[in-house]
Amino acid sequence: MSSEKTVRLRAGEAELTIDPVRGCRITSLRIAGTELLRQGERYGCFPMVPWVGRTAYGEFRNGDTVHTLPLNSPPHAIHGTGRDTSWTTAREVEGEAAFYYDLAEPWPYEGRVTQTFALSEDGLTIRLAVETPRDSFPAQAGWHPWFLRNIGGQDARLSFDAAWQEERGADHMPTGRRIDPLPGPWDDCFGMPDGVKATVTWPEQLELTVTSRDEWVVIYDEQDEAVCVEPQSGPPNGLNSTPRLVTPIEPLEIATTWSWARL
Repeated sequence: MSSEKTVRLRAGEAELTIDPVRGCRITSLRIAGTELLRQGERYGCFPMVPWVGRTAYGEFRNGDTVHTLPLNSPPHAIHGTGRDTSWTTAREVEGEAAFYYDLAEPWPYEGRVTQTFALSEDGLTIRLAVETPRDSFPAQAGWHPWFLRNIGGQDARLSFDAAWQEERGADHMPTGRRIDPLPGPWDDCFGMPDGVKATVTWPEQLELTVTSRDEWVVIYDEQDEAVCVEPQSGPPNGLNSTPRLVTPIEPLEIATTWSWARL
């Protein structure tokens, strides 16, 4: 199948639109005609891969080798290469679709990234995987959804219960200290050892719950237009602080489910 066309999935009142060319991002999620995602080239929901959040000063190590990444959010490298890459559509059937792209410069290692979507009437499950046929390397994966703050004239309420918050330094990098969660607004990483769970409620409209078996989530709500709940396989700068290796026999895999109910 061509990677140039937008893919639309439907299930009941839910309609999902994915643009493979624009980083395989979700450009629209509508429930009974109501849009849940902020619109625009940078928004929707994009995959973060092969790293998430900021990698400090664009450098990471794999053993004794130091690699440099472009500083696309100076002085750091942010959110990976997947969101800036054209993906190929591998499968598109009723309610499901799969996509992939092959890692290339500026990422220094060979590998393939796959992303799959499964839509139902009351939920969406997304999966990311990073695999390599050769050299092992550290990697991360996750998602950056931009949920609209206001729907139907009502601002969203965000609810979550974290075991800790990663203390953030002046350079926006985690210091390595875990602290009790602070009140928002946030651009911060939280730990949930039993799995990520956060609920976005638009009063009298919809309740949406984001879950993942992984324990890391970034909450970003510093913009008036959107609230972001970002499940991910490690913390910001995790290529350096908590490296998780992709090997020829062990891919990196992560999944998230968004479940919703109309109010």
